[in-house]
Amino acid sequence: MLLFNPDSDPALASQLTRLLDAQAGILEQRRFPDGESYLRVHSDCAGQDCVILCNLFHPDERTLRLLFLADTLRECGARSVGLVTPYLAYMRQDKRFHPGECVSSRPFARLLSAAFDYLVTVDPHLHRYDSLDEIYSISSRVVPAAPLIARWIQTHITHPLLIGPDSESEQWVSQVAELAGAPFQVLQKERRGDYDVSVSLPDLEDAAQRTPVLVDDIISSGRTMLETIKHLQAAGLPRPVAIGVHGIFAGDAYSQLTEVADVVTTACIPHLSNQIDIAEPIAEAVQELLAHHDTD
Repeated sequence: MLLFNPDSDPALASQLTRLLDAQAGILEQRRFPDGESYLRVHSDCAGQDCVILCNLFHPDERTLRLLFLADTLRECGARSVGLVTPYLAYMRQDKRFHPGECVSSRPFARLLSAAFDYLVTVDPHLHRYDSLDEIYSISSRVVPAAPLIARWIQTHITHPLLIGPDSESEQWVSQVAELAGAPFQVLQKERRGDYDVSVSLPDLEDAAQRTPVLVDDIISSGRTMLETIKHLQAAGLPRPVAIGVHGIFAGDAYSQLTEVADVVTTACIPHLSNQIDIAEPIAEAVQELLAHHDTD
């Protein structure tokens, strides 16, 4: 097996190379003066299972070269070409809210489905979709972050109270709470704009002796968590821990959050807040998909 890492996290690539007993694929990449990309594969990939690790948290910068690489590997005789992207982009626009809007999750899914044999990701934003199979035509595995987060909470927090910032988070926040053996609350959120969010707090009686643990799938602007933390502070609760599966931290979101909370993320998007490892379950998912591919 060959593992290629065109644009992403070298630490995760090193872990996956070891866990998959793979070789690191060798690439040459540069840009021409006009901004176009040059790509050359130096590894012999004929008859090889090839895996590309490409974190798509900046998708517009990375997708074109990713597609070029997948196509080149196929032309060079790769036996299979799979994609590992811990953060799967363009999942949030899953409905046409206004006439003429692009439901970008669908054309993006068609692009990736045409280029790869399988896909591995971590907790994609499945809001109005029941599964990736609704828009992706290739085999896929979703690595759940809930067990990894629950294990971290059990190890690092003595008396946690899990808090979901909105109703969308209830299903999986309750799962984390169950796995961690901790109580949970879910708040009610009203979003009036990208940076205008209000949160209502349920009754948190008897919670003052517990550490609030805010859990969300994506921390982008951070406004939801910041608003929630204001309410927790007003209720006299201790300094919270804010956990995100995907820490995007747009603008100054991270610095604002660290002023009022301890911030922890999974290693899905490389960041100094990464404390929750994802390599082992991703490697297991790749091995499962390859075994399935071999039987087809």
